[in-house]
Amino acid sequence: MELIRGLHNLRDKHRGCVATIGNFDGVHLGHQKVLEQVKCKARLMGLPSVVIIFEPQPREFFAGSDAPPRLTRFDEKVRLLRYQGIDRVLCLTFNARLRSMSAQAFVDELLLNGLNVRHFVVGDDFRFGCDRMGDYAMLEAAGQAHGFSVEHTHTYLIDDQRVSSTRVRETLMRGDFELSRKLLGRPYCVTGRVQHGNKIGRQIGVPTANVRMHRFRCPLQGVYTVRARFADQQVCGVSNVGVRPTVNGRLPVLEVHLFDWHEEIYGKLMQVEFLHFLRPEKRFDGLDALKTQLFTDIETARRWFTDASGLHSRAEVN
Repeated sequence: MELIRGLHNLRDKHRGCVATIGNFDGVHLGHQKVLEQVKCKARLMGLPSVVIIFEPQPREFFAGSDAPPRLTRFDEKVRLLRYQGIDRVLCLTFNARLRSMSAQAFVDELLLNGLNVRHFVVGDDFRFGCDRMGDYAMLEAAGQAHGFSVEHTHTYLIDDQRVSSTRVRETLMRGDFELSRKLLGRPYCVTGRVQHGNKIGRQIGVPTANVRMHRFRCPLQGVYTVRARFADQQVCGVSNVGVRPTVNGRLPVLEVHLFDWHEEIYGKLMQVEFLHFLRPEKRFDGLDALKTQLFTDIETARRWFTDASGLHSRAEVN
């Protein structure tokens, strides 16, 4: 899959495609159905499939840290789109210039001159251009004038409710990982490279692998049982997601204590699957209190894995 960053990097070879546009935060089952529409049409027309996304996401541009929590950071989203079999991703920087672009300029600069879109898949409520003045009817009219077709996306329902990033986000925030798996079509994971932290966990006997979240907010906050994967290895553990108030942290960080693990993994790509909510994040009166609570969390998490393993074994026997 080819990643194209910005309109200025479009070349003649990128002209002629079947495209869709959106945030695609989480790349959930609803998104996957849209991507299947795009890929099917692209195969029929013998053209590449293109997904247009934004960085930052528009609501982050307007609301900053008050924007809804992200399900996936940029590189996670690109990885998921690659896995879905999309040919190209065009990432547009959402800035003041793009925000002020008129609907007609959007059609002319992006769809016609930039991509020469032959088929465009969008939601029937899709709005675009400055002050959201462009709509589906305008796209259809432009298509008729310039020779491209426009298609509605199909609403995807689970349990009689539309699958959306908002619904996935709400599900994660209440710790319903069974439903989030159902909506995403996979377990909810955070993936990133293990980085050096301030080593406080190591000092108090609870070393952690740290991954920066690279987002204003995360839909998860608190302590969880997790399963971590890197390369061909898989390790159970307990994690904290949050700003670490006891040590005056500010931005969200994922910290994972891996059970019975002693190898160095700095720089490795780690995928963390969230399994069960243990407790909210809280501020403690000093490192001694934090240490006591962390050892309690580890013991609670180990018991959860033991109980979960027992339930799984009994289910297999039955």
